Amino acid sequence: MKFLLDLFDKFRPEFEGKKGRLKTFKPLFEVIEFAIFYPSDQVKHSPHVRDPLDLKRYMGVVLLAMAPCIISSVIFFGPYVLAMILVSYAVGGIAEVAFAIIRKGEVHEGFFVTGMIFPLILPPTTPLWMVGVGILFGVVFGKEIFGGTGRNPFNPALVARIFVTVAFPAAMTTQLKVPFSDAITSASPMALFKTQGVMTGYQELLMGQTAGSMGEIFHLGIILGGIFLMITKVSNWRIPVSYLGSVLLLSWIGHNVFLDAVAPPLFQLLAGGLLFGAMFMATDPVTCPYTRIGKYIFGILCGFLTVLIRGFSGYVEGVMFSIVIMNAFTPLLDHIILMVKYKQVQVKA
Repeated sequence: MKFLLDLFDKFRPEFEGKKGRLKTFKPLFEVIEFAIFYPSDQVKHSPHVRDPLDLKRYMGVVLLAMAPCIISSVIFFGPYVLAMILVSYAVGGIAEVAFAIIRKGEVHEGFFVTGMIFPLILPPTTPLWMVGVGILFGVVFGKEIFGGTGRNPFNPALVARIFVTVAFPAAMTTQLKVPFSDAITSASPMALFKTQGVMTGYQELLMGQTAGSMGEIFHLGIILGGIFLMITKVSNWRIPVSYLGSVLLLSWIGHNVFLDAVAPPLFQLLAGGLLFGAMFMATDPVTCPYTRIGKYIFGILCGFLTVLIRGFSGYVEGVMFSIVIMNAFTPLLDHIILMVKYKQVQVKA
């Protein structure tokens, strides 16, 4: 490893500074360095400065929290899952590097999470070319056209998922697999309830023995990963708690009023992508409110929209739509809360 470090140090001047002959490709150099030496900044002598929550640590902890989902996906559906992840990183990474070169900026580590989340919220039968098209759309139209990481109003992985859902509905809804089976089905738990009124057993839902998007079905692993994020304070507990709490309350009320349309609370919680969305996507620090009250309102309204879309629309799943809709209202939420909390002081003449 020291040999590689010395090699990178030797060629670094070629990619940095005004005289660097390869300075145009500095973003690509940094991506490769980051992948090998995480984090990429190397300090040889004291004093050493530590940042308790820098961007690299944030992304690393999120990826670690998603490990149960990643591992369970590979176990359930085989090595094809790894191919989907590889395509997502390759195509999305190329797009990120291209925009960084055009802007003469850096490649931000945020893509390491986006590139992992997107394939995990796809069915395990999704063609590789569709994975590439989806992540390309998400990176370009969900983030880069707004100025890149930190300026995007919408979660790029969700933008990509909504795009492929609208563009290729059959592949997203009818080409599902049950773990350890090659049989293709369209019968996800939410679809079974909506079309036949049948509820899958809670133990099957918890352990991921149902059809669905490959990273969203092992709910026990999602719960553990989400708790880990909250304990490490990488995600703010207010959003998932208010999101899931509102779904439980509203679905309890809705199920008693509209028995056939709205699923019961615990089933709502364990079916579909609700837990994954609440733990890993609604908590995105870039696209969620930064005020405390805003986080509560954001989560509650996400829950309201999820129950509404699941029960009364033509879609069996409402998580991705609810989060993206609330992403659009995030700046307004924070603005209103700040205006109310910090009223303008009027000075009498």
